[in-house]
Formats: sequence, C-alpha cells, structure tokens
Amino acid sequence: MLHREHIDTVSLKNIVPLQPNLKPSTMEELSEHSYLEKINSPDDLRQLELEDLQQVCDELRRYIIDILADNPGHFGSSLGTVELTVALHYVLNTPFDRIIWDVGHQAYGHKILTGRRESFKTLRKLDGIGGFPNPSESEYDSFISGHASNSISAALGMDVASALKGETSRRHVAVIGDGAMTGGLAYEGLNNAASTPNNLLIILNDNNMAIDKPVGGMSRHLVNITTSKTYNRIRFRIYNALKFIGLVGEEKKGAILRFNNSLKALLTSQHNIFEGLNIRYFGPVDGHDVCGLVRIIGDIKDMYGPKLLHIQTVKGKGFKPAEEHATEWHSPGKFNRETGERIIVRSKQEPQLYQDIFGHTLVELARSDRRIVGVTPAMPTGCSMTFLMKEMPHRTFDVGIAEGHAVTFSAGLSKEGLLPFCNIYSSFAQRAYDNIIHDAALQNLDLVLCLDRAGLVGEDGATHHGSFDLAFLRCIPNVTIASPLNEISLRNLMYTASRPGMGVFVIRYPRGKGEIHDWEKPFEMVPCGRGKKLTEGKDIAVLSIGPIGNLAAEAVRSARNKGIEAAHYDMIYLKPLDDAILHEVGKNFKHIITVENGAVHGGLGSAVSEFMSGHGYTPRIIRLGIPDRFITHGTVCELYRLCGIDSASIEEAILRLI
Repeated sequence: MLHREHIDTVSLKNIVPLQPNLKPSTMEELSEHSYLEKINSPDDLRQLELEDLQQVCDELRRYIIDILADNPGHFGSSLGTVELTVALHYVLNTPFDRIIWDVGHQAYGHKILTGRRESFKTLRKLDGIGGFPNPSESEYDSFISGHASNSISAALGMDVASALKGETSRRHVAVIGDGAMTGGLAYEGLNNAASTPNNLLIILNDNNMAIDKPVGGMSRHLVNITTSKTYNRIRFRIYNALKFIGLVGEEKKGAILRFNNSLKALLTSQHNIFEGLNIRYFGPVDGHDVCGLVRIIGDIKDMYGPKLLHIQTVKGKGFKPAEEHATEWHSPGKFNRETGERIIVRSKQEPQLYQDIFGHTLVELARSDRRIVGVTPAMPTGCSMTFLMKEMPHRTFDVGIAEGHAVTFSAGLSKEGLLPFCNIYSSFAQRAYDNIIHDAALQNLDLVLCLDRAGLVGEDGATHHGSFDLAFLRCIPNVTIASPLNEISLRNLMYTASRPGMGVFVIRYPRGKGEIHDWEKPFEMVPCGRGKKLTEGKDIAVLSIGPIGNLAAEAVRSARNKGIEAAHYDMIYLKPLDDAILHEVGKNFKHIITVENGAVHGGLGSAVSEFMSGHGYTPRIIRLGIPDRFITHGTVCELYRLCGIDSASIEEAILRLI
C-alpha cells in the first residue's frame, strides 16, 4: 500500500536570515560570481590580489550553501574552513605542496577550488565525487580522510619521506579539527613529530573545542610578533650565534623551545598541551580573517622544525542556523537556504530508525537495571544515546572521538560490576580491535558492543561502510555476535545481552529505518546460538543474518511465484552458529545461498562453508555479500544492487542455482 508523503519543516529557534554579505542566492545567480566561476585550479586563485580574497570566500561559502541545500552533505564544518582553505591554496604551491585534511567534512571548499566546482553538484552521488578527500579522485587530495585524527601521523610520514628523497622544498600541512584532537592517534602523531626531524606545519582548526580562547591585546600582539619573518630571522641568527660559541646545542634546543612557550604562557595566562612539546606554537588567531591567515601562513610555512598554528573558527560560519546549532547542522539533509528550515521528507507510516529503537530500548532497560550505563565515542545524537543522556545523564558517557578508549573504558566499568552498552559505528570499531580483544574478550567481561551503521551506509562511501565487523570479530574467543531481523529482534537481543554472564555481546544493525511499526513488545530472550526458520521449502536453502534477511524474504516469495520453493532461515547469530539448523540444511539441501550485509569473505557465508566442509556435507553454496573490494558512495538501494544483495539479485541467484 502506498502512503501519501508529506513534508515536515523542522524550524530551529531564533532562525534568522543569512548574514548581509551572504544574502540568499539562486542557482542562476551562481553563474554571476565574478571570481569563483573563473577559478578552475589554485593557480587561478593565486593570480588574484590579496584584497580580492574576501570576495572569493563569500562566493565560495554561498556556493557551498546553495549546493548542499538541495544535495545534502556535511554542512557546518566546511563553512567554518572557507577562509583557511582559500589562504592555504593562495600561499602554498599545491599540489606539489601537500595539504592533509583531517576529517574530510572540512574539505568541501578545497574540492571546489581544485577543479571540482561543477562536479561538486554530484557530491556523494553514485558515480559522482566523494564526500571526503581521496587521492584516487584528485591529485590535490594528498591522503584519505574519512576517519578522524590521522592527519598528523600521515603528514609527518610524508614530510619525512620527502626529506629522505631530497625534496626539501615540498611543504606539508596537516589540518586537524572538528573534534579530531580528541582522538589518541593525534597525540601519538604529535609525540613523534616532537622527536623526529621534520618541517611539518600543523593547523589546529578549533571550532569550539575549548582548548584556548583569545585573552585580549597581549595575545594578539605576541601572535603578530612571533609569526613575523623579521622576528624569526633574528631569532634564528641569535640561535646560530649562540650555537657557534658553544652556549647551546641541539640537545638543549628542546629546553629552549619549551622555555619560550612557557614565557608566552606566563605573559598571556594561556596554557595548552603543546607547550610541553618541542613544537613551536602560534595562536590562537582568527580563522575567519583570510588576509591575516595568508600573512601568518606565509611567514611560518618555511620555518625549520615542527610548528602548530592554532586558529579559532565558527562551525557553520555565514549561516546563522548552523552557527547556533552546530550539532543539528553537521549533516542536516535538505534545507531552505533562505529561511534556514530543515526539510525532512518522509511518510507518516514509515517505521522508526533502528537508531531510535536502540535509544528507546536502552532507556527502558536502564530503568529496571541499575548496572546499565551508556558509552559512545562522540556519536550520542547519531546513535540516539541522547535519550538515555537526557533521562540519566550521570549514567551516560560521551568519551569523544576515541573508539579504543570507549571500549577499554567500558571494560573498566564492567570489571567493577556495571554493564556498559558501548555504541560505536561499525567502521569506527575497526580502530578498537585490540581493545576488544585484549581488554574485553580476554577477560570475558560482560559488555554489550552495539555496532551501529553496520553494512553499506550509503553516501558516505568506502570510509564509512561497516563491511568488516562480522569477519574480524568472528575469530575472537569469548565473543557472541548477533544481528536482528527487525526492531522487535533488536529489542530482544538487547534484553538478552543484558542478562548476567553473557560476556562480550556484539549486536550489529544498519543505518536507517526498520521494518515494522508495532515494535514495542514485551521482552523475550533470544536463545544464544539459535536461529529461526522463516519459510518452509524443498528446493534450496537461503540462510541470512540481520535486516538484509527482509530482502531475502522478498526474493524467496518472488521465486515461489515462479515455482521454486526455497526454505529461508534467519540465523540471528553468527557466533555461536545454530548447529541444528546447519545440520538440517546439510542433510536436506544440495543448494545453499547465504546472504549478509557484510564482507563476503569471513562472515556468514564463510562460516557456513566451513561447517559444511567440516561435517562432510557437499552442497553447492553461493555466498552473497559485499564483494572483496572497497565500495563507492551512492544511495543504499543503489549500492545493494551494485553488490548483488538487493531482492532482485537474490532472486536471480536462487533461479540460477536451481
């Protein structure tokens, strides 16, 4: 039955029009841009006068707003880095000089200025450009940047490699921000940069991370002095003179640098983590002063040794709703560019999101079990842990972009008798692999690991698909792995996982809406290692795990209309497998199809094949899943077809096998 669609406009409080210098524009007006339409590469940008750059920034910001209003993407972060992007490409000789972006959410302006202005209209669409920098897409994209906190380490490696190859004139700039400084890898990179010879420039884009705040005239005065070429030329000459007469040496250089940072901290009453490292610190400075950024970056880019420029920006700069509500406007979907209203198109009859089912169920379980706490690495809104955070803030922990810490922190909570529900996006859980093994499974601790966004996630593409969790978790002892067919199954698995003595219990589910409406049912235990037969059949066995089983069920029904009777089993658990179902299938069927929304190698299909081989069964098995390659971006439906796990492809496999 078709349901009539309606449009909900979600108005945020105190919506105001765009800033005067960024009045709303139409797509027709974009063609009238006096600068942006003529910039096809950074070489074109560098032909402009310094005083022209502010207009370039205004046009670039307006272009991003206009395109994303109708073609959703990550919104606020790139608006905040417009001036920085223009300044970097104006000063540096890109692509020879390398810009390594941390968290590609910041890099939309970079894409537009580097020959992708027109193709930006295809952002995150199948066969269009991706949402994150990717070297396979452009020579200006120096490194992949879909996961946070990797820029410093990558840029340091590239800088050291250039030095070893004799490319001493090549500059490397790591742009880190948008919360990425909470990730442990960033600090590992900083620590190594402080002790390894390099000329790396790190730019910390601080958009309300509360690292430092300007403290008035003395701070601005010191920034102006310490970043100037004259000051640093004199400073370098004095250092060489003192070194020549033997008063200082390389072994004392770090102590002098730390003293210099400490002196600045004393004068400005500012203190930060960089002062204790052998990294020259400059800032904080206004990240929206494009001319000031051009001067400062130009002055410090060729300084010897590692250096860090701390800029302060406003996430969503130039669009008031995004400035005032950064979380909602991180990735807002479609919106009205003139009023700031977000536009959500959905049917009144649509089921709720799996994420919301998780959030509501977690609150329900926590009300009756005082052991339960919630843990998430910087994704409380995305995973709907905000429901628990609102009702029980003292039992909910957002640990920042720190997936490994999230797991080990949860293990510590479990060790002392609590039951953490640790919710991590599947692709980010890859970063916590050792923590899952060493800190949780090895001690057989009770810990519920909820892997959100499992399987193909759509427009975010290869860096965000949750393809590998089934394969990389299956080999770990003391780990139970389950995936629900629908919302009721998700609730029951969460209830089952909350029982004492369950160990590390993994529940994976996809991004997006569920399957049914009437999901608020009384809890039932889901016996560990037991699946369900959904459909009787005699010709072929279809074994699925997780919500992709609903597409398999469609295929089974369609094949039955064509005379093929397929038995369909929802395995529910990948580990432990339901041996009874597998023996039944092995004895009664010569043809088996496995279906999973995960890597085809190492997951359900591999487990079933191993079982059949190990027990002497010899059916012909076709494994359907995510192929052994990195999958591009597009809608989830498009990607299901691309990978052969949509209902039509599953049906085709059934008909082909018989």
